[in-house]
Amino acid sequence: MKIGICPGSFDPVTNGHIDIFERSSKLVDKLIIAVFENPSKKPLFTMEEREDMLRETTRHIPNIEVASFHGLLNEYAIEHGATIIVRGLRALSDFEYEFQRALLMKKVEPDIETVFIMTSTKYSFISSTGIRELACFGGKLDDMVPAYVEQKLKEKFKDKYQA
Repeated sequence: MKIGICPGSFDPVTNGHIDIFERSSKLVDKLIIAVFENPSKKPLFTMEEREDMLRETTRHIPNIEVASFHGLLNEYAIEHGATIIVRGLRALSDFEYEFQRALLMKKVEPDIETVFIMTSTKYSFISSTGIRELACFGGKLDDMVPAYVEQKLKEKFKDKYQA
């Protein structure tokens, strides 16, 4: 069984992420969407909330499993029998950062391959940071996040979305 991992903080999950999940799920038998804690970020949503949003928004993809982890990605991959790390790219700046991470992963775990998937151009401008900022100020989130995520964002910023 070919197992891939798509790691990220997903705070929150966007339509760009969903695009990457749908497309990369076709490359593996099982795709683990692994939510991790990034110590350099203060998340808006808890780990449990992010897992919930991911499970709800990926129900239509049969070979996806949502999980969370702490620690090193290479150790998590080995523990779960994964040989592929999937990374979504939006722009050249993403590539530079992800390329360095892929080289480091290859150094510490030569049997794990990193696969880069470019997001669809219609989502290339979307980032979780941008979505959080829009939501914080009551901005329109149409076509940028799944409806369930939009609902959760509106709950977080309910004072900004009252009529």
